[in-house]
Amino acid sequence: MTDAEAARAELLRLRASIDNIDAALIFMLAERFRCTQQVGRLKAEHEMPASDPGREEQQVARLRALAEEAHLDPEFAEKWFNFVVAEVIRHHTEAAEGR
Repeated sequence: MTDAEAARAELLRLRASIDNIDAALIFMLAERFRCTQQVGRLKAEHEMPASDPGREEQQVARLRALAEEAHLDPEFAEKWFNFVVAEVIRHHTEAAEGR
């Protein structure tokens, strides 16, 4: 096998791993949103606010620490979390409006 062929085989192996990880992330996010939708319904039933800034602040700190431990940029982890939370709050607001 030539160096180019070996590199191509390694590239395909790595891409297959990335594809598997991406699929796992999608299914994990779907499960996360199923849980947060239950939270949204509970909050709506009990007229609780859609957002919980204290909880969000705790989660940011926890996820930043986990990111550092995992050698992932904590800024990226925080941006990801903020993106997800914005969608969760949107769901919670819709649930409250649909009571």
